[in-house]
Amino acid sequence: MIDRIFFFFCMCLCSVAIGQSSFRKLSRPEKFWVVFHPLKAKKAKRITKEVQLCVDSVKQSGIIGRDGNGGKLDAFKHTYWMSMLSQNIGKKQALKLGKAHEKGNYLQYKKRSLEDSILPDSVSSEMDLKNNEIGVNSIERCHFKISPYELKILVLEKLKDGQLYIIKKDPAGNYLDCQGAVINREAWLGKWNIPKCLISSL
Repeated sequence: MIDRIFFFFCMCLCSVAIGQSSFRKLSRPEKFWVVFHPLKAKKAKRITKEVQLCVDSVKQSGIIGRDGNGGKLDAFKHTYWMSMLSQNIGKKQALKLGKAHEKGNYLQYKKRSLEDSILPDSVSSEMDLKNNEIGVNSIERCHFKISPYELKILVLEKLKDGQLYIIKKDPAGNYLDCQGAVINREAWLGKWNIPKCLISSL
């Protein structure tokens, strides 16, 4: 009984910290993260909004393309998000939130709920987790004081140097397997394990 009251109290606290409508939109794993880190969750919400504005700006500029589903823009988004979170709430909690987000994507897949207009899959999740790790590890002691703009440039340099991960596609935007063959979307429709191929962001 006491546990339930405590959990309900935490849920109320989290709703106040990040807003009731924002809390409702989170996946179950993300909600658990918020419940145990309500103060950091408030910071994370602010950082996430800032990151989205930056990603939108980069997308409009077209400097790394506009592919937000497995492309360079997608890789930049996750790496920059984790870098910003690491700088503001710490590496450990940033990585935990990133993992909670990907667990939420798997639950979305099971419910056949779309993310960014497509159904999540295993390779897309693996790509995000790898780029999250790079984003977290990008923050060294010397980077804790740099500005969001300087952090953006740092991540863009990593992207251009091929240090991030993207999903292999042809010029027409078709997904390719690791042998370079076009993946038949109809044949793999609704599957979690699709033979997409992760490659360097060069």
